[in-house]
Amino acid sequence: MEADLNRQDERSEHEHGEIGQASIAPPSSGSRTSAEALNRWRLILGEAAEEGLCEAEGYSPEHFSYTEMDELLAFLYDREYGEEQGYRKTGGRGASELTVPKWLHKVRELFPKQTVEILEKQALDRYGLTELLTDKKLLQSLEPNMNLLKNILQFKGRMKGDVLRSAKEIVRAVVEDLRQKLESQAKASILGKRSRYASSSVKSLRNLNFKKTISKNLKNYDRKKNRFVIDRLYFDGNVQPHNKWNIIIGVDESGSMLDSVIYSSVMASIFYKLNALRTHLFIFDTQVVDLTSRLEDPVDLLMNVQLGGGTHIAKALRYGETLIENPGKTIYILVSDLEEGYPIQHMYKACKDILDAGCKLLVLTALDFNGDSVYNKHAAQTLTNMGAHVAAITPNELADWIGDIIT
Repeated sequence: MEADLNRQDERSEHEHGEIGQASIAPPSSGSRTSAEALNRWRLILGEAAEEGLCEAEGYSPEHFSYTEMDELLAFLYDREYGEEQGYRKTGGRGASELTVPKWLHKVRELFPKQTVEILEKQALDRYGLTELLTDKKLLQSLEPNMNLLKNILQFKGRMKGDVLRSAKEIVRAVVEDLRQKLESQAKASILGKRSRYASSSVKSLRNLNFKKTISKNLKNYDRKKNRFVIDRLYFDGNVQPHNKWNIIIGVDESGSMLDSVIYSSVMASIFYKLNALRTHLFIFDTQVVDLTSRLEDPVDLLMNVQLGGGTHIAKALRYGETLIENPGKTIYILVSDLEEGYPIQHMYKACKDILDAGCKLLVLTALDFNGDSVYNKHAAQTLTNMGAHVAAITPNELADWIGDIIT
């Protein structure tokens, strides 16, 4: 009975907290509760709750109206339990006859889209139903999104042939969506501040020169109607740096840094195409892999990332030093949780040398939109005391930070 109650709590956490759509109070002994409400509670709590619900007035197992939904949820969430925990599923319910393709088809048929996304995510992340990623038809039927991208990167080693090609198309769709959302602001931040001395054909309210527009149109003043007739608007150009800034980005490819790996790759590919910057990108665990030559194609870049392994930050920092040409115009960005796997004093020494050379050093404990990074706080404070900028920021904030420095 204790195992049954534990199972009810677990299923309720998943289904009522994230999936259940009903807003009802739990049935209590002696209260008259609608049959529909009891049916919903049966769906939330699972088969193990049936005996207890039978005591409530108005509930009958024969009239349970969510049998198909219950079987689909049981197919996924019953994986939490086994007979060794005191839970034994009764026979004849049908869930054991489901296959992953059938399960996915029925889930999409019976649940709303938001619920389907939650079920797909938990199927992959919590229960390891990697068949979703290794079956071409199943993979193609999944909605391209950030969660699916992360799962593909984690399991791409199991993909071959047509499945791998389909996975790359999904990666391309998600990356292109991210790039389009991030690129315009990155360009606006980095390509320079407005210059009153350079006109531009780019018509943007942000760059409208009101003073020059009024001055140039004074001759068009209509005295009878007492108003200006504006026949031309004047816009400011952008300040363009004459010498390119060198952007060096080193990314820790630990499994916990996956979101940051993705956003770092997308932002590096955007920076790479900007004339004001010369961008280098490398990833590292205990070895360093330079991916600068792949920045033209961020999909190819991400598919070459190998997540996991140890971490040798000092070694990676020393590699990045070899890419420095003009320290005074170099921004060195380290993306890492600072959990060094080797003597940490070597990492501190490498950072000090980079700063002493005159480079700007930005240490990102996270580069994403979550803002909940877990990192070595003592190391972060030590680097801050040295003069490094240490923060967890969004991709847009990174572009603003670079723009403030180079303009």
